[in-house]
Amino acid sequence: MSTKIQTAAGAAAMLLAAAAMAVPAAAKVSQAEADKLGNSLTPIGAEKAGNAEGTIPAWEPLASTPAHEQGGFYADPYADDQPLFTIDGSNKAQYADKLTETHKALLDNVANYKMIVYPSRRNCAYPEFVNEALKYNALNAELVADGNGVANAKIAAPFPIPQEGVELVWNHNLRYRGFKLNRQFASIAPDGSGSFTPVTVYDEVIFTYSDPALQSFESLDNISLKYLQTVIAPSRRAGELLLVHETINQVKGARNAWQYNPGTKRVRRAPTVAYDNPQSYSDGRQTTDQFDLFNGSPDRYTWTNQGKSEKYIAYNTYKWADPSNEYENMLNADSLNQDLMRYELHRVWTAEGKLREGQRHIYTRRVMSFDEDTYNMVTGEMYDSRGQLWRVQEGHIINYYDLPTCWNNSDVTYDIQAGYYNVQGLKNQEREINYAYDELNEDLLTPAALRRRGVR
Repeated sequence: MSTKIQTAAGAAAMLLAAAAMAVPAAAKVSQAEADKLGNSLTPIGAEKAGNAEGTIPAWEPLASTPAHEQGGFYADPYADDQPLFTIDGSNKAQYADKLTETHKALLDNVANYKMIVYPSRRNCAYPEFVNEALKYNALNAELVADGNGVANAKIAAPFPIPQEGVELVWNHNLRYRGFKLNRQFASIAPDGSGSFTPVTVYDEVIFTYSDPALQSFESLDNISLKYLQTVIAPSRRAGELLLVHETINQVKGARNAWQYNPGTKRVRRAPTVAYDNPQSYSDGRQTTDQFDLFNGSPDRYTWTNQGKSEKYIAYNTYKWADPSNEYENMLNADSLNQDLMRYELHRVWTAEGKLREGQRHIYTRRVMSFDEDTYNMVTGEMYDSRGQLWRVQEGHIINYYDLPTCWNNSDVTYDIQAGYYNVQGLKNQEREINYAYDELNEDLLTPAALRRRGVR
């Protein structure tokens, strides 16, 4: 073979190898792997067995649930559980291998911070049609657009047997949270003295991707959800409206967002409701893509799967969510009232995102941990342009057992460098999620409907 032919063949091989590296591996798994779902794995892909030490139990959905009225608050099925121990600054080294970097940072930087640990309860389960969709997704779902989109998935986490780091992000973004719902919650950013003015918002959501009657992925027309937010308080902001049509592949089509300003009585497109632009009711303490801990396109980062580990995370946090709690008693100047928070040992997946060359974001690195039983993001660490830890996040999972689904009842972001925090999703003095909002239809979630609602 001539030198020219050898050189050409070598170049072609290098190009093929580079192309293969640029495209994420096919996410769909074999039939044999998919058959583990519901057997050695739970329907969502978690390990069904507990750990060898017995400190993480086997998965066991609630056999019976407390009585619940639709739209009412959720009684604690584990109210009789007693704490096992408390982690604080004096003994944190003893538990270091079971602490996320989020909690290490809080124990190191927040005075008197503590974590009260309870018995672990793995109770999260989903309707049977969701379990069937998860099995379908395992066999059919694929990454597209260099991992920045998903195809051939429906209803729930597209990758119940995840391999790539970006698959974990997609599992969080597309996890099952019901179909049609409304809720009212408060977002609070205390000042240095502990004083605060809640921003109260009312949400209406259709998770079009999670429609039980969804026939095909193509029929979604690249839309995963339609979301309308109305600001209720304070009075100076009352009547502000935000409408979002969330796209699945945001490289193919960016998120569509519109805002209504009651002062101008005009509806305008809102392209800045994305990425690292400040979240409107966080007092500048969170970025837009931190809503629900993370949302939107993963395209600005290169993601790696760091595997699973056992960590103490906020779980079954009914005591924190109890309507008898008043915000003044839940929030200290520098942290949440940790006496109300419950922690349990669970297995979590972790993904690391590093900012892609040529992309812009105030966080150059993100590390996210996801509960293996739900794919809810439970902690996150965000790093600044110097590579220093800047902000950390924590989600507070409860089981909405009437649906059923598990979701973060609230979440908090701490600024480690500045020493303040913002908590959102508080419903104690508001109304709980109503998962039976059947009268909501997509005609009510359009720019024209936004305009009509605004001028009423």
